[in-house]
Amino acid sequence: MKFLDEAKIFLRSGDGGDGVVAFRREKFLEFGGPDGGNGGRGGDVVLRAVANLNTLIDFRYTQHFRARKGGNGAGADRTGASAPPVVIKVPAGTQVLDADRKLLLADLDTPATQVVLCRGGDGGFGNSHYKSSTNRAPRRADKGFPGEERWVWLRLKLIADAGLIGLPNAGKSTFLAAVSAAKPKIADYPFTTLHPQLGVVRLSAAEEFVLADIPGLIEGAHEGAGLGDRFLGHVERCAVLLHLVDGAAGDVVRAWRTVRQELAAYAGGLAEKPELLALNKADSMTPREASARRAALARAAARPVALISGATGEGVAPLLRTLMDRVGEARRERAA
Repeated sequence: MKFLDEAKIFLRSGDGGDGVVAFRREKFLEFGGPDGGNGGRGGDVVLRAVANLNTLIDFRYTQHFRARKGGNGAGADRTGASAPPVVIKVPAGTQVLDADRKLLLADLDTPATQVVLCRGGDGGFGNSHYKSSTNRAPRRADKGFPGEERWVWLRLKLIADAGLIGLPNAGKSTFLAAVSAAKPKIADYPFTTLHPQLGVVRLSAAEEFVLADIPGLIEGAHEGAGLGDRFLGHVERCAVLLHLVDGAAGDVVRAWRTVRQELAAYAGGLAEKPELLALNKADSMTPREASARRAALARAAARPVALISGATGEGVAPLLRTLMDRVGEARRERAA
């Protein structure tokens, strides 16, 4: 299945049904008179978040959604049937923006949440609504009220507990494949990862979290270099970021600072998120190189640096435990 995280769709709710003019005339019934019923309500357009979707690819092939018109009224004071709503299923984590992409209309960040974006029109009144002591035989009936229509943008931000960031070829996909059942593409050239990948990391039967891998960042990504920085939106909801630095590449401090600068340029609060720092590819360095580069990175970042190897599993288990502890703290804070 192809990954798509943005889509523009057109929505239109149903018009209300028309009221009718009708009179009751029966030979042996003394009290006749107007009995035209009201029209039914038009269908709403509803967006609902579901848990079993992780892409907006369906909206590449279907962009227009229209609800049905309400039923017309009838004689004998019969009201027209209300039209059913059109329910559009989107992945949990989908944001709904207006056509200009400036106003956030809804944020469907948890499964089963929903929002009514276009309300159906009310039905028109039949002539029985207008009867009175001074108007015994009204011949007025109203047309149904029109529905609403609008273009909206859907933007998907994946729901993950922790996010992997780093330069291309930092070993993010290898790490994700090693700690979860995900099977991302792994190769020895930059930008192997073109779309975000999710994996579930299970430490025990009761402890698990979702880890997101996004395409690598390069210098100038916020200006469109490489694949740009748009994919950073998929780690905005993460409780903690795991920053992998390629220890075999040489200048590890410059690599760390490049990614940090791109996080700050993107904004969205990513630069302030809790971050764990890991020097990856320990198997490709001599012990002396690993020690020197780890110490230099720890001095520049002013924080502890884990030494790991996604390929061999060295140092991975303690790092996952630290990630799980940070995720657990964030979950408890949200619950409180």
